[in-house]
Amino acid sequence: MKKQTPIKLTLLNHGREHASIYIFITVLFLMGVIFGAVVVNSLNVGQKEDLYYYLGQFFGQVQEGRFATATEMFKQSYFHNIKSVGLMWLLGISIIGLPVILILLFLKGVVVGFTVGFLVNQMGWDGFLLSLVSVLPQNLLIIPTFIIIGTISVSFSLKMIRQQFMKRSNEPIIQLFTKYTLAMVGISVVLLFASGFEAFASPHLMKGVIDVFK
Repeated sequence: MKKQTPIKLTLLNHGREHASIYIFITVLFLMGVIFGAVVVNSLNVGQKEDLYYYLGQFFGQVQEGRFATATEMFKQSYFHNIKSVGLMWLLGISIIGLPVILILLFLKGVVVGFTVGFLVNQMGWDGFLLSLVSVLPQNLLIIPTFIIIGTISVSFSLKMIRQQFMKRSNEPIIQLFTKYTLAMVGISVVLLFASGFEAFASPHLMKGVIDVFK
């Protein structure tokens, strides 16, 4: 039998230990996606027309190449992601931030569901194709990453509660905090790739799809 590497063993142990939290957060996120898609159908005609008007303006700018530079988009995207990571980290150590973490993850799902749902609702298969190149690629990395962030934050918060109020954790609080912070730093590095794709590849993919529509 092939010997497991220390990193692989650590990841496997982490997955087994937090399996129930991963399942709960994944289901919560998916509920947010479904809710976001349903919200699209609850918009009245005027609201849909207003949103589609702004969307059309954005598509026109993309087609003409009048969007922010890739470097600027990368900075904006990564800064947005890092703010989310920092907020989750802060909520995790605050103990009382546990429900807010869950709300943020649900809302992240709502945004994804609403975006894809609106594109499909207004543009049909063209909107579905557009969502494949503008929403899906970076979110294939961002969504699992934020599910991991949420799981780590919830887990740390629960350990803090046990440490402070139930005295059931034998691991020193400094050691827990160090592991928690290092995990967040590692995740921040991974998000560089998602922001890079969103900034340097997505606009060109979108322009190609919009040119096909035209």
